[in-house]
Amino acid sequence: MAKRDYYEILGITKNASEEEIKKAYRKLAIKFHPDKNPDDKTAEDKFKEAAEAYEILSNPDKRARYNQYGHAGVGGASGGQGHGGMNMDDIFSQFGDIFGGAFGFGGGGGNRGGGGRRMNRGSNLRVKVKLNLKEIANGAEKKIKVNKYVGCKTCSGSGAKNGQYDACKQCNGSGVVTRVQQTILGAMQTQTTCPGCSGEGRIVKDKCNTCHGDGIVREEEIITINMPAGVAEGMQLSMSGKGNAAPRGGINGDLLIVIEEEDHPDLKREGNHLIYSLNISFPDAAIGTNVEIPTIDAKAKIKIEPGTQSGRVLRLKGKGLPDVNSYGRGDLLVEISVYTPTHLSPDERKALENLKGSKNFEPNPNKKEKGFFERMKDYFE
Repeated sequence: MAKRDYYEILGITKNASEEEIKKAYRKLAIKFHPDKNPDDKTAEDKFKEAAEAYEILSNPDKRARYNQYGHAGVGGASGGQGHGGMNMDDIFSQFGDIFGGAFGFGGGGGNRGGGGRRMNRGSNLRVKVKLNLKEIANGAEKKIKVNKYVGCKTCSGSGAKNGQYDACKQCNGSGVVTRVQQTILGAMQTQTTCPGCSGEGRIVKDKCNTCHGDGIVREEEIITINMPAGVAEGMQLSMSGKGNAAPRGGINGDLLIVIEEEDHPDLKREGNHLIYSLNISFPDAAIGTNVEIPTIDAKAKIKIEPGTQSGRVLRLKGKGLPDVNSYGRGDLLVEISVYTPTHLSPDERKALENLKGSKNFEPNPNKKEKGFFERMKDYFE
């Protein structure tokens, strides 16, 4: 099922400000909050959908990629969750402050994830992946080796030797410290992250000898990435949860994949179109011929009509690159250049001199040749 547009989900325009995005998300989050709609699967899906839209549009970098490339720019690689795969703990830990006191829970997560306790989040990883034109045209499966933090197998990522924790005495396991101050307006209550446990609400009793209580260790991992067809240089895809593991069983970061394009020996890319420069001889241009040209997958035979002029552009429809958002496919544009020989034999020179008087070989003074980009303009617009 195709994903809905993120702006449509939040009910905002594409030029909405950060404050408008936040306001729109808070309104939907409160409307479809699980505590307000118990056992309502539809409301839960809408709650997750709104959280995914906010997660993308509230981040300037992700929003820019989404505006340029659509869903493929922010989650086109294999492993993207979609709103159906988002974890409630992810939402409450990342955006709990959005809910404010709407449900009377300071952190907005109710009793989920331990009340107001903070859940750690692993950092994102960024890698570069090179693709050739054939891989870009057809999509590709890439396996990459990543050195990153993973959950400690000895303690199952808990950081505790026997999986045992002590409740933080400073916050009584809540992860937050509440302070009440008397002001001229009356008692003012504030909540801050507990400094004793960094908001986790618990303290490791006996640290694991392998990870020394962190719950994470460095390892190499082979990750398979399914690259969508039509990606471009500089595009950034993301794989949710494939970044660094978080300390003591938190939420994994994301893996960000930056696309690099390898140059093709014969074809140049212009958007979804491909350009090939074909040199032909004067006799072939005058008489006509058939020639083979390279395409992405193989070779194609094209017909050069008699009287073909230098600078003419032939279009091979659908032989370009697919659009990353599945909006059709580009063309292969063949720009023809007629080669003028620089060294002639006496017989060749004599034959050409005999033709100089023919009107068929006189250039048309009223015909002004366009430059390359002028000729190509109609194809690029």
